[in-house]
Amino acid sequence: MADPDVIVIGAGVVGLSAAIAAQGRGLSVIVLDREGPAAGASAGNAGAFAFTDILPLASPGILRKAPHWLADPLGPLSVPPRYALQIAPWMYRFWRACSPARVAQSTAAQTALMDLSKAELEPLLQATGTSFMLRKEGNLQVYESEAELKASLPGWQAREKHGVAFRHLDAADMAEIQPGLAPRFTHGTFTPGWYSIADPKLYTLALAEAFRSKGGVIERLDVAGLTPLGDTVGIHSRDGGTRCAAQVVIAAGAFSHLIARSLAEHIPLETERGYNTTLPSDAFDLRTQITFGGHGFVATRLSTGIRVGGAVELGGLKLPPNFARSDAMLKKARLFLPGLKPEGGVQWMGFRPSLPDSLPAIGRARATPRVIHAFGHGHLGLTQSAGTARLVADLLTGREPAIDLAPFSPQRF
Repeated sequence: MADPDVIVIGAGVVGLSAAIAAQGRGLSVIVLDREGPAAGASAGNAGAFAFTDILPLASPGILRKAPHWLADPLGPLSVPPRYALQIAPWMYRFWRACSPARVAQSTAAQTALMDLSKAELEPLLQATGTSFMLRKEGNLQVYESEAELKASLPGWQAREKHGVAFRHLDAADMAEIQPGLAPRFTHGTFTPGWYSIADPKLYTLALAEAFRSKGGVIERLDVAGLTPLGDTVGIHSRDGGTRCAAQVVIAAGAFSHLIARSLAEHIPLETERGYNTTLPSDAFDLRTQITFGGHGFVATRLSTGIRVGGAVELGGLKLPPNFARSDAMLKKARLFLPGLKPEGGVQWMGFRPSLPDSLPAIGRARATPRVIHAFGHGHLGLTQSAGTARLVADLLTGREPAIDLAPFSPQRF
């Protein structure tokens, strides 16, 4: 088999979207993945295209909340004690990214990528025959007091400056959008521009089929590292084999930095371990995605069930799952949605690839311009997949990127 123009490492939603975009520019593409399509975070996420979610996780607000959250091992944010020392350098970079000036820069960059991703999404869906999976049902952020709503207002003011539409609601208004909320939720904010997908795993698998239908090849291969070889790049597998391509895209999610390290590139990627429980479709009459921001999780209606999950556990790739976190969120969901039927749920844990300033790494490797990084999207991989794909295709074909990539430089740390 002749060497392809491009090898994409990673068959999640970002990697497959990038492969399809490259294919659309006339390039021959092979996708390699250690497990196959939709095996990681692309399978179990909340299914949201959160284009209004422009504020970085690294912010002064999170610093105020973090001590309280960290005190609860099953709360919205946790660091397992045996991982605390290992993650300390990442946490220091995260703390530095929380300064007001850095937050303003990250918000502007995030907004540019969100706007591009929203513009590119529906053309990608049309090209892949997946438009029927898109839902435009909005998101309802709920608060337990007027004080909690007021504390959120600076964030909404920042979104308003960047053109995000929303409206604040009282309990009666919320009941019209989403009946069945517990009386403890007295205020809310509805963002109509929040889209979702019918099921993220089925969507990612559909992207894989669309890619194959146009001649794309997907192979299972556990990539260990890369080597620049003049006009090509060598891709080395853990079983000792080597493949070559003119250009390589690293989009392997939480494992991406391990591959980049073979090029002497040390990118501070960490793993936000996300947990959820997917209940049967009749578990609750959910009409919009609900964000329980004060508790760090969401409830989402998928075509395959009701998914309750979220939160952040900074625990790396090797520790065993702690499904008590899924249990804790479901227990709260039963209180917050009194009509919720909790039986028959399926638990899941996945790795979200996160960088300290909440921006992904999108750009060329330091060692060779033939390797392009496209990873580190944190909670926003699905949301930013179409925009990232456009940027990767621009880089692969030598076009001026659609937005300024300086804030996303893999060498910014």
